Amino acid sequence: MDPAVPPNAPALSPSIARRTLNWLHKEWFLVGMLGAVVLATLLPDLGRSGGVLHGDVLTNIGIAIVFFLHGLGLSFSSLRQGLLSWRIHVVVQAMTFAVFPLVWLLADALVGRWLPRDLALGFCYLCALPSTISSSVAMTGLARGNVPAAIFNATLSSVLGIILTPLLVALFTHVEGQGLPFVETVISIARLLLLPLVLGQLMRPLLHAWHHRNKRLTHLLDRWVILMLVYSAFCDSVASGLWRDNGAGVLLTAMIGSGLVLAVVLVLSTGLARRLGFSTEDEITTVFCGSKKTLASGVPMAKLLFGTSPAIGLIVLPIMFYHQIQLFVCSMLANRYARRSEIPEPKGGAVKS
Repeated sequence: MDPAVPPNAPALSPSIARRTLNWLHKEWFLVGMLGAVVLATLLPDLGRSGGVLHGDVLTNIGIAIVFFLHGLGLSFSSLRQGLLSWRIHVVVQAMTFAVFPLVWLLADALVGRWLPRDLALGFCYLCALPSTISSSVAMTGLARGNVPAAIFNATLSSVLGIILTPLLVALFTHVEGQGLPFVETVISIARLLLLPLVLGQLMRPLLHAWHHRNKRLTHLLDRWVILMLVYSAFCDSVASGLWRDNGAGVLLTAMIGSGLVLAVVLVLSTGLARRLGFSTEDEITTVFCGSKKTLASGVPMAKLLFGTSPAIGLIVLPIMFYHQIQLFVCSMLANRYARRSEIPEPKGGAVKS
């Protein structure tokens, strides 16, 4: 017996090791996000714009590929079917582009003076972003909600966001004396995000079968592109002194603030859906589409809107935290909705590929 080991010392349980490995396998994207931040902290010159890997060029290529694949995966018939649920559309888009900015204005009036300037801009940017397509639809389907309406709303939000997000950010930053080149920004975002999406729709008759067979691969590609975007954004910021100028308090503030924003909009969207007499299926769609914010579009938009700012890593911190928190909380909500005692057939039927 090894004298250095006490005779009654507990051995590491194989079940604990298995559970740890299972968790790492399940939450690899969260681990990857943290790893991207750590790698950017250690090797910022590798992935920064104009660096060894030319992160700015690689991220633009990755973004175009991802949105092209989104275009391949969107069924026009499902979008047309979801178009009929106009009350949901009004509520969801109002939540995304009106209620969120109002939440920001209220929060800014209450605590804005105590927030670091660039972090406050990050919360402003978070509240101006459109909804996300993939997780909104996935959560709605898991909860047995109105999936076609979710597809339509998430897509509509992404398209509207091309114009409304830079408009809202320009409005808020103009108040602070930081006007943005609105027209040029809209054109750049449309070229980077909308053009590949439209091309994907046009190529859908030829490539949809391939896309359907390789859904797992395309989903993984989407996640890896996001990790690349996060790494590139943080490389630029670390090289400009992100961690030198901000401490753990800033990170904690970003995390707590993101959680509070999500809690407020979840309560408001649920209450509004019930106040309007929505069915459970329509309430689910309203809650999940009306409370989500996109990281996939948010990071590339940030690079276009704030690409010259050395604080871009700090600006995207709130959406990074919000993305992870919304996935965790909305997954629990979806499971709770799915376990309801009486589950009628989802409005609009199943999603057709």
